[in-house]
Amino acid sequence: MLMSLKRHKKREQARAYLYLFPILLFSVVFVYYPFLKTALFSVSTVNFMGEITGFSGLDNYRYLFSRREFSAALGNTLRLTAINVPLTLLIALCLGKLFSNSRPGNGLFQTLIASTMAVSMSAASMTFRVLLNPTIGWLNAFLGIGVRWYEDRNTALYGILMVTVWMGIGFGFLLFQAAFRNVDRSVVDSARLDGAGGMRILLLIELPLIRPTILYSVCTNTILALMTSGPVMIITKGGPSRATTTLIYLMYTTGYGSGNYAMAACIAIVSFFLTLLFTLVSLQSNKGEGIG
Repeated sequence: MLMSLKRHKKREQARAYLYLFPILLFSVVFVYYPFLKTALFSVSTVNFMGEITGFSGLDNYRYLFSRREFSAALGNTLRLTAINVPLTLLIALCLGKLFSNSRPGNGLFQTLIASTMAVSMSAASMTFRVLLNPTIGWLNAFLGIGVRWYEDRNTALYGILMVTVWMGIGFGFLLFQAAFRNVDRSVVDSARLDGAGGMRILLLIELPLIRPTILYSVCTNTILALMTSGPVMIITKGGPSRATTTLIYLMYTTGYGSGNYAMAACIAIVSFFLTLLFTLVSLQSNKGEGIG
């Protein structure tokens, strides 16, 4: 009987590994192998054909950090992330709270807000390119201004920011709407009976209870902001005067535009560790508040 149970347990374990094998194979082929190859490229000399011709150590990184275009791309990426993450979080949080209760007519507005998830980055970028056009754009006409959004280096990055924030609102809205709806209503009702107002309930009860969702939203939005490249490729091509060049766009132009695969690999590794650092800081701050 004992031997039969052991054989059954081994068969169950083998079946579990069999189910995991496709995703493990996919991860190895499309995630881990490319990452290791990129890391190897970043410390090597690579010819135009993508073949490693020698070992350079950290010389590639020293050269990369000395380039002004890298400093500009890093600054643009950090600025974009610093504004995008809290702004997207705040808008999605407010909308999620506003539509957390079922009211007549809410369905239409919820669909409109969530519909940003169904729009491709290229379509959204082209739409904003027209909306922010200095001569025929709707925004300038509505506000009565003449800002050259994507042609002025002082405003171009904010034009890109509008696209990234708009694209991120839909998913964040769905997350926070579900989070607010899952808050234990008995706790909220008890607080109301004790005389707590709506703002105190929101700040002291609801927000702490949905903190894991907030953390998830911060991490995902941070990763997406640090990886911004689509609107830059479509609208500004990194200009004017490198005002909208981000790390990922610089990696693309360095690798595929100039054929400098070693430098492109270095930028990719720097972007990876930058994203990892921001994610770990977010997780650590959340851990420090006792939520896990």
